[in-house]
Amino acid sequence: MKIVAVTACPTGIAHTYMAAEALIKSAAQAHITIHVETQGAMGIDNKLSYKDISVADAVLIASDISIEQQERFEQVNVLHVSIEEVLTNPDNVIQRCIQYAN
Repeated sequence: MKIVAVTACPTGIAHTYMAAEALIKSAAQAHITIHVETQGAMGIDNKLSYKDISVADAVLIASDISIEQQERFEQVNVLHVSIEEVLTNPDNVIQRCIQYAN
């Protein structure tokens, strides 16, 4: 299974990157491949391509704000969660991605 995700928070500093790390760690424990794009104060890092998005089993946007380049996700079903959800229970978010993919 492959998940792609975007994390972004209003200030684009700590929570964006903390959420990305939490998702990566949780996915690894579940033996799931994940590619996380961060949209922080320094811009977009680890940018997801259209191909990354189209071949993913699940697409997750963990954000409390509008993300940049939202149009990349118009042709796929996206699971939206808050940054707080990822920070407080990343394992649950990964499990929801698995269920969403099925």
